[in-house]
Amino acid sequence: MKRLTLIAAALAFGATLASPAAVAQQKFVTIGTGGVTGVYYAAGGAICRLMNKERAKHGIRCSVESTAASVYNVNTIKAGELDFGVAQSDVEYNAVKGLAQFKESGPHTELRAVFSVFPEALMVVARKEANVKKFEDFKGKRYNIGNPGSGTRSTTEMLMANLGMKNGDFSLTSELKPDEHGAALCDNKIDGFGFVVASPAANIQDPTTTCGAKLVNVTGPGVDKLVKDYPYFAYATIPGGMYPGNPEAVKTFGVVASFVTSSKVPDNVVYAMVSAVFDNFDEFKKLHPALANLDPKAMIKNGISAPLHPGAIKYYKEKGWM
Repeated sequence: MKRLTLIAAALAFGATLASPAAVAQQKFVTIGTGGVTGVYYAAGGAICRLMNKERAKHGIRCSVESTAASVYNVNTIKAGELDFGVAQSDVEYNAVKGLAQFKESGPHTELRAVFSVFPEALMVVARKEANVKKFEDFKGKRYNIGNPGSGTRSTTEMLMANLGMKNGDFSLTSELKPDEHGAALCDNKIDGFGFVVASPAANIQDPTTTCGAKLVNVTGPGVDKLVKDYPYFAYATIPGGMYPGNPEAVKTFGVVASFVTSSKVPDNVVYAMVSAVFDNFDEFKKLHPALANLDPKAMIKNGISAPLHPGAIKYYKEKGWM
């Protein structure tokens, strides 16, 4: 059965905040996420839990749906079959510009941002014996750049280009998948790998636990230029102690998981979602480890490339954040 959407409500009530009686007619919203074991699904579920807790106030029931993640969510929002969705910030950027995955369909002019959530940082991990302090120290060593077509591979190649590095700078360049790189590191087959992922992540936890692998800071002018030139990149900090044997905070960069919607979704619905999250922010952060270190003021700017939805802007201005 086709999901009930809010497009009819948008046409009927416009973009202004509706009265309680009007809101009561807008019964359901659906958030598209990702696989049921992933952080996208958990984050969507956390938001729905908070929205549903205040259903008596705004009259909206929220449900979460497991999907094929970012690109699917953006396309399904465009088709009017999802109200909200989680999208990686580079996918959001490409959708707005009509690039890459959206080149054929063209720019998604109705896509709107709500807020960003957790960073999906480029985690660079080294064998403790490799004595690596920064990414450039991998020159002459064995490095896994990621499997072709992956977000890790794309981000690594962009980083290397900005650092003036190429594959030939490594003594060995491997293309292992995420479920292979930790074991290869601990088996002394590679000296390091990168992985774009939300923390805490099992693929980082395993080698740090098993063989004392070390996280590497990814900073400097080359990273600064990437973050400046590409709005979907943002700085990220991995808290000290999150991974065994790594007591110090690690600075890096990456993409950001963001919540998006359509300009057709009414202001009052987006406002209800945003207020459910930020009025209960301490509770929201406790609902999943990936949410524990969020900063509200960063969430309304980091990695956001689509225009903010007016319903979200209204709340942010009321809080004095804009």
